[in-house]
Amino acid sequence: MKVRFGVGLGESGPEELAGVVDTLEAAGVDSLWLSELVYSTLVDPVVGMAFALSRTRNLKVGTSVAILPGRHPVLVAKQLASLAALAPKRVLPVFGLQSARPGERDLFPVPQGQRGAVFDESLRLLRSVLAEDEVDFEGEFFTVEGASIEPRPARPLDIWLGGSAPAAFRRIGRFGDGWLGSFLTPAEAGRARRAIEAAAAEAGREIEPDHFGINLVVAQDGIPDDLAAVVRQRRPGLDPADVFAGSWPDLHRLLDGYLEAGLTKFIIRSTDQPFGEFVERFVAELMPRQN
Repeated sequence: MKVRFGVGLGESGPEELAGVVDTLEAAGVDSLWLSELVYSTLVDPVVGMAFALSRTRNLKVGTSVAILPGRHPVLVAKQLASLAALAPKRVLPVFGLQSARPGERDLFPVPQGQRGAVFDESLRLLRSVLAEDEVDFEGEFFTVEGASIEPRPARPLDIWLGGSAPAAFRRIGRFGDGWLGSFLTPAEAGRARRAIEAAAAEAGREIEPDHFGINLVVAQDGIPDDLAAVVRQRRPGLDPADVFAGSWPDLHRLLDGYLEAGLTKFIIRSTDQPFGEFVERFVAELMPRQN
């Protein structure tokens, strides 16, 4: 199974993106991942993907994660197909149910209490439009006739999904091509993988064994207090060191656990290093662990 390490953008703003992209391309880093945080200095992930892909020849670019419910799936399919045509095999979309920031959730409107159902139907329509020449679709939330996007990818894009709840694992098994988790210990991630695989088998599907990954944070001098507070808010009672690394040796310890649990894709973000120094350490510490 292919073990790969990518870089999470972190808090870098538009004025820094060109330097980030050029540094990663020159260093031979596998991938760059852009989060969807509307009320922040971060660029929009689709805009950022297009910018990064236009400056590079090898770097893959993904979303970590973008919100699908609240967007029309055909328009999203057109964006993805356009990116894939411009940069074949380098577009890595990952979608989630809702924003991690409660203040941004109203920006992705869906009928009250129907977000999960909208997500499921959105994924069905999105996948159909990316895979078929012409789509007629009548669902509870979306209806299209003769939907067709060009140029359509020769091979349908892999659609990965985020999530850490049982309902998310069932959805990934039914509709996803891979999983990108966060805030889960290695043992929890292993159980998540098994739950996803069971849901896929129940749906008559199979997810490739190396399509399971997780977001991780590494610091140099211990986990910062603000990050530890985020962990405790999202996972009360959990030791932040069980999901984030306070040093590079701690990161390797966590990686060993996730690899044993069956995960092979890792997005690494730094909290307290200048970006250039972080990339140098990333290359020295992690690229030898790729295969």
